[in-house]
Amino acid sequence: MISELKELFAEWIAAVARAIHWIAGRFMQQRQISLIEGDDNTFTAKTAPVNKGAALPDVSFRLLEGRPTPAFTADWEAAFGGASVELLLEPEHILFRSLDFPRRAVEFLDGMIRAQIDRLTPWTANEAVFGWSPPSDIANERIQLTLAATSKSKIQPLLQLASNLGAASVSAFAEPPPGDGAPAKLKVFDTALQSAVGRRMDVPRLLRIILLGTGLAAAASLVLAAYAGNMLDAEQQQLLRQIAERRASLRLGQTAAGGSALSLLAKRKQTTPSSVMVLEAISRVLPDSTYVTELRIEGDKVQVVGISQDAPSLIRLMEQSPQFSRATFFAPTTRAQNDPGERFHIEVHLTPYFGSGT
Repeated sequence: MISELKELFAEWIAAVARAIHWIAGRFMQQRQISLIEGDDNTFTAKTAPVNKGAALPDVSFRLLEGRPTPAFTADWEAAFGGASVELLLEPEHILFRSLDFPRRAVEFLDGMIRAQIDRLTPWTANEAVFGWSPPSDIANERIQLTLAATSKSKIQPLLQLASNLGAASVSAFAEPPPGDGAPAKLKVFDTALQSAVGRRMDVPRLLRIILLGTGLAAAASLVLAAYAGNMLDAEQQQLLRQIAERRASLRLGQTAAGGSALSLLAKRKQTTPSSVMVLEAISRVLPDSTYVTELRIEGDKVQVVGISQDAPSLIRLMEQSPQFSRATFFAPTTRAQNDPGERFHIEVHLTPYFGSGT
């Protein structure tokens, strides 16, 4: 289960990252750089202007051990960052073949050509890069196309150079011989090195950090909300007790006269909870599936004995009532064979609050 969730999460992250890369590539303007191959392993780099700015001057270089000689200037190295690089290969280094297939094979050209590339060229499918022209109809229900292929090792140094300089994508083209009906350029290679947002921005890692931060912030908010709620509940209970005590003292002050028996009786009446009110408060707190068999009131303590389907939950229910506090079991909870539930023994402390007017 955990491994499946991890796979789904990784797939979701990858999908979101691809969407971000696609949006960035759609709306961010990319510089176009052309590398034109010449004789003796020499290349000419050309670039088009971006955002109506001036284009960089053309520069010629040779590749020696994967490094341009002479080295690129700082402006040219910066131009490669996030750029789309097109390689125009020398026709002498490209193998061109004219092929024909049945017209019905037009939907399966990729698989058919890839399966025969080792027969059509000196390289295997893994060692070669290749492309072909759009097929054209010929006689006898057949189609004709031009295949262009070269060794993958031919473009590997250029691919590595573009990757080291931070290019976003690299594509390679070949110019077929004139007169064979093929387009002016045939694409033999195309790959994406990074997204248009730049190789320094790891989008999947950034998404994980954002999700982790959001989760931690949500957890912290829940903890703070619970803590603040408990604080407010405690303050509310304290205020209710103080109000009740104040009302009782005011009533005693109005009717009491010294320490007479009448005043003591009035004080006892005000401070001692009514059994009927206690019984009514307990009936509101306990669920319908709970039955009380004994009720004892001694001062500010009440002992309740009865039968319930879920005795431990009664402690929480009584604690939530403003009339009771410090609910505990004063005897073990048992369950007899013929009892419909658990026999409980709970003791709680009474508070002076029993509704408005107390």
